[in-house]
Amino acid sequence: MNIEFSSVINLLHSASYGSLATHSVQLPGYPFASILPFVLDAQHAPVFLISTLAEHTRNVLADGRASFLVHGAEQHDILASERVSLLGDVARIEASPALVRHYLRAHPSAEPYLGLGDFAFFRLLPQRARYIGGFGRMGWVGTADWEGASVLGLDDAEVLLADSQVGKPLDVRLLGLDCFGFDLERAGKRERQRYEEGPVSADRIGETLTRYLAAM
Repeated sequence: MNIEFSSVINLLHSASYGSLATHSVQLPGYPFASILPFVLDAQHAPVFLISTLAEHTRNVLADGRASFLVHGAEQHDILASERVSLLGDVARIEASPALVRHYLRAHPSAEPYLGLGDFAFFRLLPQRARYIGGFGRMGWVGTADWEGASVLGLDDAEVLLADSQVGKPLDVRLLGLDCFGFDLERAGKRERQRYEEGPVSADRIGETLTRYLAAM
C-alpha cells in the first residue's frame, strides 16, 4: 500500500518520546529496548540527548543499527492507533545552537544535562520505516522520501516562531515549526497541528502559521 509520507512525518512530530531498540552488548544477538525523549531535526530525523554511560548508548557506539518505535498515544485501542517503526543508523553529532534550543523548547527539563560531560546528542538517520495507520492501512517508506521531503531550517523556524508570539493565543506555547505543520503545548498538553493542504513551501509557512493561529 502506498503511504503518504506526510502521515509518517506528522506522527513523528506529534510525539515527544519513543522506544529505541539497539543491539545488546551485554547479551549479543538480543535487542535492547528503552524509552527516550527526542525531537526531529530540520531533515525530520530523530535526535536524542543521552548519557554516554547509558546501556543503549554503549550499544549504539558498538553497533549503530537500531529501530525506533513511535505511536499515537491518544487511542484507547492501541491496534487502531498510528505507529511507525524506523530502521536506521544512530551516530553521535555536534548539535548546532539552533538544534539545542529546538530540543529544549520540547524538553525544557533537559537543560541541566547540557552541563554534564557525559551527555551528548545522537541522531538516527532513517533507512526505512514501516507505518501503520490502523487496520489494513500500512506500508513502507524509504530514504528517498526523507531526501525529497520539504524542509525548513531551524534558524528560519526560530525567526517565524518569534514573529508569531504576538498573534498566538495566550494559552499556547509554540514548540516547533516545519513544512508539514507545527507543534504546540496548550494546558500542559502537547499537540500537533497538521496543515490540511499538505506540505507548505518554506516561503509560505509564515502566512500559513499566522492563519492557523488566528483560527485557534
